[in-house]
Amino acid sequence: MFTTVEETNTRTTAAHAAYEQARDIDPGTRAAWLRGIAAALEANADELVALGQEETHLDEGRLSFELKRSVFQLRLFAEEVVRGEHLDATIDHADPTWGMGPRPDIRRVSVPLGVVGVFGASNFPFAFSVMGGDSASALAAGCAVVHKIHEGHLQLALRTGAIVEEALESVGAPQGLFSTIIGRAAAECLVDHPLVKAIGFTGSTAGGRALFDRAARRSTPIPFYGELGSINPVFVTEAAWKLRRDEILAGFASSFTMGMGQFCTKPGLLFVPGYSSALTGNGDDVSDILNREVAGKPRRPLLSPRLREGFDRAVETVRAAPGVDVLLAGDDSEAPHPTILKTTADHVRKHPGILEQEMFGPAAVVVEYHPGDDLVSLAGLMVGQLTGTVHAEPHEDVSDLLSTLRERCGRLLWNAWPTGVTVSYAQHHGGPYPATTATTTSVGTAAIARFMRAVAYDSFPPSQLPAPLRDDNPWRIRRRVDGAWDSPIPEGKVSE
Repeated sequence: MFTTVEETNTRTTAAHAAYEQARDIDPGTRAAWLRGIAAALEANADELVALGQEETHLDEGRLSFELKRSVFQLRLFAEEVVRGEHLDATIDHADPTWGMGPRPDIRRVSVPLGVVGVFGASNFPFAFSVMGGDSASALAAGCAVVHKIHEGHLQLALRTGAIVEEALESVGAPQGLFSTIIGRAAAECLVDHPLVKAIGFTGSTAGGRALFDRAARRSTPIPFYGELGSINPVFVTEAAWKLRRDEILAGFASSFTMGMGQFCTKPGLLFVPGYSSALTGNGDDVSDILNREVAGKPRRPLLSPRLREGFDRAVETVRAAPGVDVLLAGDDSEAPHPTILKTTADHVRKHPGILEQEMFGPAAVVVEYHPGDDLVSLAGLMVGQLTGTVHAEPHEDVSDLLSTLRERCGRLLWNAWPTGVTVSYAQHHGGPYPATTATTTSVGTAAIARFMRAVAYDSFPPSQLPAPLRDDNPWRIRRRVDGAWDSPIPEGKVSE
């Protein structure tokens, strides 16, 4: 079942050959390839969802929505490809009066990197797996993809890969443009292969860092776009707590238990004013509210025994930290009851490691701060995160807190919850290390740019320019010409 090193080399070489055939294809054709994959996934949805239910403990509704998201994403990327904005085509005509002295004719466009290795995630068997964001954005960029299957949903991944390959063949894409591999030896070979020009990864901090270091040790290092982990702190101001305490606790309970806490954007830390204050009520009230809110949440086994073992270890590590108590006890059942631990701002200042341990599953920590305490200094203890949330009232000045969180988070939320990452133009799913290993996004149309690099053409004759940079604009894409943006094609809705 595992892919050998020889087989991996063969598939990577075939991927490179396919990339060479496809790298200069026109946008309409490339968009048709993406739409072909979307249609094939949609046509086989019942079979794929059923396989997912057998292998992941996820329910039909969750899996169906995830697959719908993947299909939507492919079609959205197809529209982006047709518009050509990902190419960042820029033309500066020769200008003898330019302020720096005579300017030559210089034109820039982004081109695909080549073969991209993609590592699938365990917790999203569609959205971050075989044809998830990394694979879709790499294909949209013009790259070829070799996908390393996550064995947590092996049969689903194999079937999805086969459907994708068949779909690409049916729409005339070069053979080898997409393929899959299985196993650790194949994964290491993929990262090391000289024809692989970038890696996309979603997974654990330990596994991601090992692959990141491996990619950096290559004789020619390559970009490693890794999403490694995040605790996603939530800060509640005194005013918001006074006015909306019960509502905030209910939202927190729903968010950190969603998907059994197996979301990379799960809020794992909740900073609230201390219970002993007359402003906030007492701890028993908070405990009762949280207990009531989590009691009715769906409970399922975690995605895999290995993930469950890691969850149990992480919870025990945090529970054993100085100054940490149990607010709501979990259990050892196959589908564990949520765990909520509590500590104080004074303790996390002395032991900031409490703020760095991700508990990937239904567990979180409530941190009490003294009324009047400095939330900015507490936020300053955080390492890089995917998200940071503030619950506050419109009249409050929390600009310093937001500025501190902006330095540490890729997405900031106001009176909302971070679980749920829509695919859109403005979305950013990333953050400073250790949340990710890069400054880019892995969700949304901007994700395509990760797998491209810019090339400038200086003083070229028109006949030697690539299509996106010719004055007649044969691809009808959006470009910046002499500093001004043009829009030669109408802005359209996502194609069905």
